Amino acid sequence: MKHFAPPPEPSGFDAKVRQPGNEWLAQNMDENGQLLKGSRPPSRWREFRKQLADGFDNLCAYSVMYEPVGTVDHYLSWQNYPHRAYDWDNYRYVSGWINSSKKMLDEQVLDPFRVSDDWFEILLPSLQLVLTDAVPQEELERARFTLGKLHLRDDERVIRQRRQWYQMYQDGRLSLGGLGNVAPLIARAVRKQYEPLLRIQS
Repeated sequence: MKHFAPPPEPSGFDAKVRQPGNEWLAQNMDENGQLLKGSRPPSRWREFRKQLADGFDNLCAYSVMYEPVGTVDHYLSWQNYPHRAYDWDNYRYVSGWINSSKKMLDEQVLDPFRVSDDWFEILLPSLQLVLTDAVPQEELERARFTLGKLHLRDDERVIRQRRQWYQMYQDGRLSLGGLGNVAPLIARAVRKQYEPLLRIQS
């Protein structure tokens, strides 16, 4: 994971998503603020998936790799927090399979808007994602939980993706700058690997 800045709310979102969405919620929630049985909020947010993807540079908010067909993840799930279903600042751009893994974990996993860039790093050549000593003590348990539950550490699905980008770089089909665009954590690991050589040469 890395830090993502919240993307600005796109023009037209309020009129096309928030207002009609909240009207639907008002008609389909009980007095305790819970959805009526069998009710599911209409996925009006899908109309703005492209703008959300642009705001994340087309990177999955959790795997931090290029994702051409990602999904809109409600960081606070609409099942547990129906009143947040149509809030732009509750959306994260995420790979579909990771979104399915996250389900309704909500605050149990780290928020990509609130992590720091130095909390995670890729190890070479294993391509495993690990925690660094920079993770604050109070966030350590949640960081470990996030790595495990979202299969980010060494799941074959995510390792396969990392391996593909890394191999393209090694084969010369992708520059280091290009690698930084599609898999910035791997690019950072490569730069770290070559730092000692650069210091010697300088």
